[in-house]
Amino acid sequence: MAVVSDVEFTHDGAGTAEAEWAGWPGLRDVPALDWTGVEHVLVVAAHPDDETLGAGGLIATAAGRGLPVDVVVATDGEASHPDSPTTTPAALATRRGTEVARAVARLAPRAHVHRLRVPDGGVTAGAATLAALLTRLTGPGTLLVAPWTGDGHPDHDAAGAVAARVAAEQGARCLHYPVWVWHWSHPGDARVPWHRGTRLDLDAAARRRKDEAMAEHVSQTSPLSPAPGDEVLLTAGVLRHFERDHEFLLLADGATDGATDGATGPSSLGAEFFETFYAENGDDPWGFEDRWYEQRKRALTLAALPRPRFRSALEIGCSAGVFTAELAPRCDDLLAVDISASALARARARVGGLGNVRTAVARVPQEFPDGRFDLVVLAEVAYYCDRPDLDVLVERLRSHLSADGVLVACHWRHLVEEYPLTGDEVHRTLRAASGLEVLAHHEEEDFLLDVLVPAPAVSVARAGGLLP
Repeated sequence: MAVVSDVEFTHDGAGTAEAEWAGWPGLRDVPALDWTGVEHVLVVAAHPDDETLGAGGLIATAAGRGLPVDVVVATDGEASHPDSPTTTPAALATRRGTEVARAVARLAPRAHVHRLRVPDGGVTAGAATLAALLTRLTGPGTLLVAPWTGDGHPDHDAAGAVAARVAAEQGARCLHYPVWVWHWSHPGDARVPWHRGTRLDLDAAARRRKDEAMAEHVSQTSPLSPAPGDEVLLTAGVLRHFERDHEFLLLADGATDGATDGATGPSSLGAEFFETFYAENGDDPWGFEDRWYEQRKRALTLAALPRPRFRSALEIGCSAGVFTAELAPRCDDLLAVDISASALARARARVGGLGNVRTAVARVPQEFPDGRFDLVVLAEVAYYCDRPDLDVLVERLRSHLSADGVLVACHWRHLVEEYPLTGDEVHRTLRAASGLEVLAHHEEEDFLLDVLVPAPAVSVARAGGLLP
């Protein structure tokens, strides 16, 4: 699993003032957090202090409701002051471990803290370790709360992705809390799926406990010393975002009432489905090579691309590589992935001689390829995802698409009993939750074709100078 966010910020930059957020109705006009069915709260922090900043009020509220609480801290945050002349990473790890234990005790005295001690900056590499612990701690009545997968810090994004996957696998609910979003984003920012928001209003006791817990993280809220390299990490401007009388969270599964059961409905189709399908239906089971329908659809997809050439392209669900071979001449580098080893063998036989094409077996979204891509092709594949996996896929697409990137999606519209979703459901989700704008939309009875780009969407004619 890899996570690369497309946002850039520095912790000590000016950021967005809390006054802007306070005056925005988008944080007020959202559903209240629904506690229905919650029997246990499991909070994930990438670093010590994340649990308090993003979910401290939730932890305190859960404790007040008599719910058991577990807090998993992935790293010890030992890399917070890499240039410090007065301390070492090992000393910082010890200090921050003590701080998080004291902070959680302030929020929920009976809570259990689990320190994984994954290297700071290495949550992506330690994803399997984190997933194993979360799986052990998660049950059907668990509310799993983790950093948002688009928060902008690689450790936050990775921890959130692991939590979302585990929640989906275990049939648990998952919420994501933003931390750095409040710093680099702005009200109404299309990169953030505000429509999936839920709000927890904090009573006086929860608000007080959160303040007390935050005060325990002294290594982050105060300078380590007056020396250069020991500067404060969480500035006053950043901390103001977490002094609110509420906490804003994002529902990982896209539900608006907070009560969706991740185990409901068909699950994502796995590799075994496709291996069986290929074994029973021959080398070209969908008729990619012979059917005019498929040939025409590929031609329309290629013609819809807004630029003649792309630096780094990703094709998700390349199957036997028929479209891969047609797309390759327009790419400097093309990575084609598929969940099926049998399909990849056919694709490699077709495009193996092309120097600019790489192939790999990958279960997307769980195994999203490394890198940033200025073209992602999502053709006849996303309806194999269940709802939680589709939402994770959307977040991964947002994170891995470059600033000038293009997402091309094309899907069959008719109902297929074995598929968890329909093409229409996929495209509605992509248009609503990706934060991208529609550059082109083609609709027929049989399939949908959408070209999505970061705002603002500039027409091909305008980009080519035909229009001012």
